[in-house]
Amino acid sequence: MTRIAAVHGVVAPHRHSQREITDMVARTCLPAGADRRALDRLHHSAQVRTRHTVLPLDRYGDLGDFGTINDTFIAAAVELGAEAVAEALREAGLAPRDVDLLMFTSVTGIAAPSVDARLAGRLGLRPDVKRLPLFGLGCVAGAAGIGRLHDYLLGRPDHVAVLLSVELCSLTFQRTDASPANLIATALFGDGAAAVVACGARRHTATASGPTVVASRSRLYPDTERLLGWDITGSGFRVVLDPSVPDVVRKTLADDVDDFLADHGLKRRDVTAWVSHAGGPKVLEAVAEALELPDDALDMSRRSLAEAGNLSSASVLHVLRDTLAAGRRPPPGTPGVLLAMGPGFCTELVLLRW
Repeated sequence: MTRIAAVHGVVAPHRHSQREITDMVARTCLPAGADRRALDRLHHSAQVRTRHTVLPLDRYGDLGDFGTINDTFIAAAVELGAEAVAEALREAGLAPRDVDLLMFTSVTGIAAPSVDARLAGRLGLRPDVKRLPLFGLGCVAGAAGIGRLHDYLLGRPDHVAVLLSVELCSLTFQRTDASPANLIATALFGDGAAAVVACGARRHTATASGPTVVASRSRLYPDTERLLGWDITGSGFRVVLDPSVPDVVRKTLADDVDDFLADHGLKRRDVTAWVSHAGGPKVLEAVAEALELPDDALDMSRRSLAEAGNLSSASVLHVLRDTLAAGRRPPPGTPGVLLAMGPGFCTELVLLRW
């Protein structure tokens, strides 16, 4: 089985209280003189205390066109990505030249050459490193990325594979857009990155102490394309966010999880830790209700949401990192489930053994 050797998360350099971000959004998104009380209530209800942004808040009103915004994404993604991968490899006791596959995912910017290509020489990866840039999976990509690393390593058990997620969500906030979807996005999303180092069954490292990946399961729901995603416009990525997302989670997640666990002779009560994408308070509530989880089962996800906001694909990886931190690790040998939802609309499930 695939062994997760290290998970390292980083956040963007500028840290702000939720109130400071709310004030910035009021200045840049609401019409002059507009009543901001609804915005204040919305941002308060997001249950986010602090977030990090790639730029100082006073820069967001003057970003310019999509090209300028995307150039900002590329430069910052390379910086944060290099830090995340280098530290994850160090924690795993591996060198950059040990990496056989680098998978990169983001849904908040585009680049060609891709960010992984721009990182290869900077990090000291081998010239023959395999690269796989992914775009469009959104919040589900952290879980899906681990699943695809596992698929790759099953066929190459002596290899090392790295997943890198960089999401700079603040660069997608639409100025002068007071639509509910944009205001919800400005209430929830933050900027950060995470890297996962995984080793095949025949590749061992002295410091690898993370869980093994047993299996993964993908679930795509028909006729849900407009629930979540982007409309690509002249001003960049305009969020598509349907309020029925939590209802879909409530209707579908339990059956999907039960079927997945049953294939491995398990039930929900056997799972000792649930590593869930911190999609927002309503999504976390829907996950807890659908799976009938104990009150504290998603505390790690709620804490991540409060401290950093929804980091899109990096979110579930930050929650995994925190779950593996000293004093929080589940009992050895017990099963865990890592899960996330994203555009499609879809769910990705990963079965772990701690």
